[in-house]
Amino acid sequence: MAIDVKATDGAITFLVKVVPRASRTEVAGEIDGALRVRVASPPVDGAANAELIKFLAKRLELPRSSIAIVAGETSKNKRIRIEGLTEAELLARLQ
Repeated sequence: MAIDVKATDGAITFLVKVVPRASRTEVAGEIDGALRVRVASPPVDGAANAELIKFLAKRLELPRSSIAIVAGETSKNKRIRIEGLTEAELLARLQ
């Protein structure tokens, strides 16, 4: 997977392109350096954002408090910040 990951201040950030209202929540590959994630929730009242954070926490084996959306809360394109994980660990756990 060739997603662009940046390490800063003990955390990593990367882009996620969210596809809401999918049949199930899953990683759907990579697009233009961003992780593509399909989420089953609709983009209403933050439901898709909550589903995304819950999914990433489970997939990356981290507490939800370690994951934050730092940009794009109302957009399909989001910047995610994760504390307590290196770039190599992120890529390995997403495989």
